[in-house]
Amino acid sequence: MAGSQAGREKRVIRVRPLTEHTEFAEAVELQRTIWGFDEVELLPVRLFVTALKVGGQAIGAYDDERMVGFCLAIPGIGAGKNYLHSHMLGVLAEYRNAGVGKMLKLAQREDALARGIDLVEWTFDPLELKNAYFNIERLGAIVRRFVPNQYGATTSPLHGGLPTDRCIAEWWLANTRVLNVLAGKRVDHSNVIARIAVPADIGAIKRSDGKRARQIQTRVREQFLEHFSRELAVVGFERSAENGEYLLGPWQSE
Repeated sequence: MAGSQAGREKRVIRVRPLTEHTEFAEAVELQRTIWGFDEVELLPVRLFVTALKVGGQAIGAYDDERMVGFCLAIPGIGAGKNYLHSHMLGVLAEYRNAGVGKMLKLAQREDALARGIDLVEWTFDPLELKNAYFNIERLGAIVRRFVPNQYGATTSPLHGGLPTDRCIAEWWLANTRVLNVLAGKRVDHSNVIARIAVPADIGAIKRSDGKRARQIQTRVREQFLEHFSRELAVVGFERSAENGEYLLGPWQSE
């Protein structure tokens, strides 16, 4: 699949399934580069092999012959329904504004729908505001669940030593909301009844003031858990110079 362009040479990025052990090994090396994981936290080649054998997905994005991004999904069953859990998606830093992440997600969606799967889930850090905007406003995912410290402490410097709190994104692939978002239509936020604000400079705060970052994380966690206990869902995300704001309201599948 042809897609976005990156870098000064405007080279075309192509997305394709990963099937060979050598390709899985490239994805392992990308994990080291992107997240700085040590050996114990890397997803190994054998997990890629197993994921494909049991109905998962492994997809890579390439600039010529260089892998610049990948995603890995494993099958899941929830409430009697089959879905895909998108366990990891990573893109090299120099390609993150080239649309590579969206290309990978759209390839994931296309493959899932072809197999009769209409739900993909994944986790994301609620303090990573660019990811939140991408997931909610550019893909059309919603959020109804929150898991405190899901993965425990990690060795990645990107996590800043904070607990690994995670939102669970639900991407209902054939839902009207998703179809409208992918068609470039404006999402209706008229049903929003609550907001959760995160400072726009949270990344700098995590690097310079760990105590304040933890206080912000704790407040955000408590707000998510409170609102989700009232059966609200994240249905939108707004950005300003001061904050990123999660918009919550009622949600029903269509």
